[in-house]
Amino acid sequence: MKTLLRIVSVATLFTLMLASPVKAQLDSTLRLCQSHMNLPFISDGQSYTAFLNGDEIAEFYTTFYEESIYRIVAYSGTNEGNLKFSVYDQERNLLFTNTDFENISYWDFEFDHTMDCIIEAQLDPKNQSSGIAVLLIGFQQ
Repeated sequence: MKTLLRIVSVATLFTLMLASPVKAQLDSTLRLCQSHMNLPFISDGQSYTAFLNGDEIAEFYTTFYEESIYRIVAYSGTNEGNLKFSVYDQERNLLFTNTDFENISYWDFEFDHTMDCIIEAQLDPKNQSSGIAVLLIGFQQ
């Protein structure tokens, strides 16, 4: 019984040690995103996150409403330009990609009609091989 308890304690400690740096990275990346989510924009209250390795792509689904102005903020790590993101409609027609703008970390959109969209995020392999992708979506008051 003591051996089992010791194994569980060591496993728990090891898990906490691994989780701490990941949480710290997530917190610092989230703070960078929040620094671009300022008035007149208000966050939708969610943070869209994914851990990415290599050329993996994270997909996030959202609805944008007509005649509203939105801001998407996207970071991985502490430097701008580490994360590429693209916005597609339901038929996978490309509406925007930040790769056309040197991987800018945020962009403002206005929609003429309500539409469901897919946001894809992936690391720029020139800058980062793995990391946490964080996206925030906000709307203008």
